[in-house]
Amino acid sequence: MSELTQVQTETLLKTLKERFSKHPERHPGLDWNKLQSKLKVQPNKLWSLYEMERTGGEPDVVKYASETDTYTFFDCAKESPKDRRSLCYDQKALESRKKFKPEGNAMNTAEAMGIQLLDEEQYRHLQSLGEFDTKTSSWIKTPDTVRKLGGALFGDYRFGRVFFYHNGAESYYAARGFRGWLQV
Repeated sequence: MSELTQVQTETLLKTLKERFSKHPERHPGLDWNKLQSKLKVQPNKLWSLYEMERTGGEPDVVKYASETDTYTFFDCAKESPKDRRSLCYDQKALESRKKFKPEGNAMNTAEAMGIQLLDEEQYRHLQSLGEFDTKTSSWIKTPDTVRKLGGALFGDYRFGRVFFYHNGAESYYAARGFRGWLQV
């Protein structure tokens, strides 16, 4: 992680504020100024949000927990983030490929960004806020029981509903990326 420049920070905050204002249905009743004050004193979180934005995730607030004063951001791009596609699921899957290896994997990429993959419940929550992944799909956090058997899960939105599927964790596709989340 490296610290953002003042210009990068100001540009990111402006972008996040515009998105926050454009989509009040994702966070009813929340005050941008309170969130911004919290962001400004957490440069590591700003850097992670910057990485989410830079890779096409369009992060936005989707939840607030008053008991812990915690905001949760999800990648809210209409389709799976464009610069996080064509990745297999994790390092074990990447190492198992003998030919035609992808450039990376979703789990390590998320970790390097300081975020985590959405799980099934979080993905359903995202889909309750709009229609996402109507032309793409996104890897989701896979339970260890499935992963130990070589599989990994992904979700998308087709035919008016959310679907979850499985694939070999070593698979990768141009139309599959991953969506992340971050707490601030």
